[in-house]
Formats: sequence, C-alpha cells, structure tokens
Amino acid sequence: MTTTPIDLSRPDGKGLAAGTLGLWGSTVIGLASTAPVYSLVATLGWVVLAVGGQAPIAFVLAFIPMLFIAFAYRELNNAVPDCGTTFTWGTKAFGPWVGWLGGWGVAVAGMVVLANLAQIASIYFWSLLGLEFENNDWRIMLVAVAFIAAMTWVSWRGVEIGERIQNVLLGLQYLVLAIFVVAALWHYFAGTAPAPTAFDWAWFNPLAFVTDTGAFNESGFAEAVLLALFIYWGWDTCLALNEETKDPKHIPGRAALLTTVILLVTYVGVTVAAMMYAGIGEAGSGLGNEANADDFFLAIKDGLLGPVGWLLVVAVLVSAVSSTQTTILPTARGTLAMAAYKALPRRFAAVHPTYKTPSFSTLVMGVVASVYYVCMSLISDNILQDSILSLGLAIAFYYAITGYSCVWYFRRELFTSARSFFYRGLLPLLGAAMLTWAFVRSAIDMWDVDYGYTVVWGIGGTFVIGVGSLAFGIVLMLIWYAFPRAKPFFRGESLNRDTPVLVPEDPADYGRSVDGGLA
Repeated sequence: MTTTPIDLSRPDGKGLAAGTLGLWGSTVIGLASTAPVYSLVATLGWVVLAVGGQAPIAFVLAFIPMLFIAFAYRELNNAVPDCGTTFTWGTKAFGPWVGWLGGWGVAVAGMVVLANLAQIASIYFWSLLGLEFENNDWRIMLVAVAFIAAMTWVSWRGVEIGERIQNVLLGLQYLVLAIFVVAALWHYFAGTAPAPTAFDWAWFNPLAFVTDTGAFNESGFAEAVLLALFIYWGWDTCLALNEETKDPKHIPGRAALLTTVILLVTYVGVTVAAMMYAGIGEAGSGLGNEANADDFFLAIKDGLLGPVGWLLVVAVLVSAVSSTQTTILPTARGTLAMAAYKALPRRFAAVHPTYKTPSFSTLVMGVVASVYYVCMSLISDNILQDSILSLGLAIAFYYAITGYSCVWYFRRELFTSARSFFYRGLLPLLGAAMLTWAFVRSAIDMWDVDYGYTVVWGIGGTFVIGVGSLAFGIVLMLIWYAFPRAKPFFRGESLNRDTPVLVPEDPADYGRSVDGGLA
C-alpha cells in the first residue's frame, strides 16, 4: 500500500474523495453511526431505572440539546466545511489549545465506543450460535478484534463501499425495529403482553421530574439525559464527511438535522411500545428490572417473537458491526485534519491515492481501538464497562465546545438578523450550556464509588476514566507542543480564523475514489 502525504499548499483540499455522497448517503451514514438498535438495547433499561415512566420525555429532552448543537454544526459547516469539525471550528473560534482538546474529545469517544461495539458484536455473534462466554474470554476478544479489523478495512477501502454496506445494514435494523413495535402493540391489544400498560400522556410530562416534596430529581434527570446523549451520539459523522459530499456547505448540515429527527421518532416510538408491552415493573420482563437493564431485547425476545426471537439478536449484531465501521470515519478524518494543519505528525495526513481515504489515520484508529479493547479486557472487564459509562462525558465535552465555538465564531454577526441570532447564537449557546450542566452534574455523580463497577484511589472508577482520559489529552498536547513542527499550529499560523479551509471549491472538478470513477 502506498500513501501520499498532504501538502498544505494543495488547492484541492486534503485529497479525499470529493463529490461522493448525497443527502441520502450522508443521512444513512449518520443513522448507522448511532447504532439505533444497539443504542436502545444498551440504554433503555438504564433510563427507566433512572427516571421510571418518564423515559419517553427523557429522550425528548435529551434531543433538545442535540438539536441545538446540530444547528451549531450546520452553521459552522456552512461557513467552514472542514472534516476536522470540532477541532477546526474550536481552533478558529478560541485558538489552538481549545481546538486541539476538542479534537481529542472526538478521538476518545471514538476509541472507547469502538471497543464496546466490537465486544457487543462478538457477544451477539456467539449468542446467535447458541454459545455464551465471559466478556473477557479469548473467543469473545478474538471475534471482536476480527470485527474491528474488517470494518477498518471497509473504511480504508473507500466511502462508496461503506455507504453501500450501510444501506443494507441500516435497512435490516429498521426492519427489525418495525417488527418489534408491531409485535409489541399486537400483544398489548391482544391481551397477551406480560405486563400490559396503557399509554399515558404523563410519560411525556417534564414536570414529573419534580418529586412529591417539590424537589427536582436532578441526579436522575442528569443520568437519564447523559444516557440519552449516548443513543443520539454519532449523527455528527455526517459533518466529518463534509469534504466527500456533493455539496459540502449544505448537504452535511441537512443530513445531520434529518438524522436527529429520525432518531427522535425512532427512540420515542420504540420506548412507548416497549413500555406498553412490558411495563416498568421491577420483576420479570419489566423495564424496571435491573437484571434486564444491560439487554432488554434479549430478555423479551422469545416472549415477543417466539421462534423468530433470534431476529433481535441479529439486529443488535448488525447494529454494532454497522456502527463499528462508521465510528472509524469521523475520528480518522479528524486526525487527518489535525495533521494537515500541523496539530499532529505529518504521517496522519496521508491519503490513499486510489481509495481517497485517510489511510494511515484509519489504520491507526483500528489498531489503537483493538489494543485498547484487548488491554482493558485482560486487565478487567469492569474497567472496560466503566469506560463505556463515562463515554457521555467525552460526548458532552466536544459537543459543548462546538456550541460555544459557533457563538464566538459568529459573534460579530449575531444581531444582523433574527436567523443569525437564533441559529448561530441563542440555540447553540443553550445547547452548549445544557451539555455543560450534564457534564458537571454527571461527573459529580461518577465520583461516588457506587456509580460504576470499579473504585480507583477511593474514587468512582467511572469518574477517573472519564475525566482522566480527557485530561490525558492535555499531556499529549504538551508533548506535541515540544516538537518544532508543532510551532506553526500553536502560534496560530497554520490554522486561525482567517485561514482558508483545505477543501475543494467544486467537488465535481476533482477525482473520486476508484468505486466512484477516477476523473
């Protein structure tokens, strides 16, 4: 394999496959990145444990900061359509230090979730064969690493082949979710549901978070929102592929907004159907049963679908594999952008001359995720689980940076029109403030030794891993700062507010990857 380093003086961007994705392709990749089936499996039970019957409104309320941040992404992308997204925008708004840490937040979230997705895919692969092993069993780890390797290859091979695969995998996920909703409602109306619960508009009452004593259930609300952030997270992959779309300034932002709305309808619809079918009780198949929290679908599959219950197993497997591939995309492009602007070693800017993908960055992402997963599993599966619980901190961190960056970048234009005031100022600011609150409130809760599975230095392991992984980025940043080649970036020379973005002016004029036909 040969690679070509990127020269900052090139007028045609970073060498990616410009003009490849349309609105549908971008939306599919954004949806696939969220892993809708697996996300529901991993969080629905825990959200119900946190807030009970207010699970539907928790998903709606968590959608609000996502929507507001999606507006920030859209506005920033219209002005600065760069695949570095949070890194590039944070640097242009607040300077190199904030931008670098924003890029690190994206990388941390991607690495942690890749390890989790691969493990889930492996567990469900063996479950489909009727076999069960401990999470850190060598057979689970072997297949998990194989999944990471396979999806890394797909990401390295090209955006077009990835899009085609995602069309199929996402279609399967939504087919099974539709079957789930229809079956759940069928059992409810037929009177055969294990705990039929009538639909109640109180499920959508935000005031229900206030207890009988008049106190606001802040801890439960924050936990539910942070969990819900996890299931919405991933739509920003649309923006990381902005340089590979047919209209970089408009399609990614539209795809991101469309993705978040589709996810809201999906999650609320499935949650309501699940509550009507199984209720929120603490026994049996109830959503409030802590024994079902890790995997609600697995607990009800046979009762819900009978002999075809294995469809839910296949859906979770497909969802995890699908998201494994799409999660690699934004991180690889983020590190590509960082290297192009001298915020990382030049090698990370290498682009494959035929496939037009960030070759070195993609391979490094796959290797690092595999090593991280194997090491965490060998040390303690509990540590790996705590790293997943802490994932919401990294997500809230870099989403909040994006929201604040939008407000500050457009600060001189906020009062030129009502549109600018709302979409570039007020809404992004509110979204960032909400995420900041969720970050702080959840970090305080994670400090408690009873929050997760491990205790480190007398502190909750989830806090140590979540905050520690972000703080580790400061160490890496300072190490890179010591290298001579990093000086132009940290002096604000290679990337600042006035730096032209390294993207093609007209994607149609440049070569596409081998699957799209070379110009």
